[in-house]
Amino acid sequence: MPQTDESRDEALKSLDARLAAFEAKRTPKSGVATQRAMGQGYRFLGEVVGGVLGGLGFGWLFDSFAHTAPFGLIGGLLIGVGVSTFVAIRGAGAWAKTESETTAPKPDVTDKTDD
Repeated sequence: MPQTDESRDEALKSLDARLAAFEAKRTPKSGVATQRAMGQGYRFLGEVVGGVLGGLGFGWLFDSFAHTAPFGLIGGLLIGVGVSTFVAIRGAGAWAKTESETTAPKPDVTDKTDD
């Protein structure tokens, strides 16, 4: 038995409404969190690049005064990489901790044992 066009139209409208509700639930509420995460990523990148370049600069400066080329440059590079990595990891850990405290749901700590 063939169906009428009205029931098909109603089914399409219902499907469109469910699809719109699904897309609304799936899209982020605001781009603020994404922008904040991107800013934090650029900050970490700046810390790493700045640490390496700063170490190279101090190594070059040490070489120019102590006439120990290339050992000061190599030492400054290694020190810069180490310090910038340490600072970036420490900052990422602190940022992850604050983000998890603000965005994650709190765990349920009710006692579920039968006594």
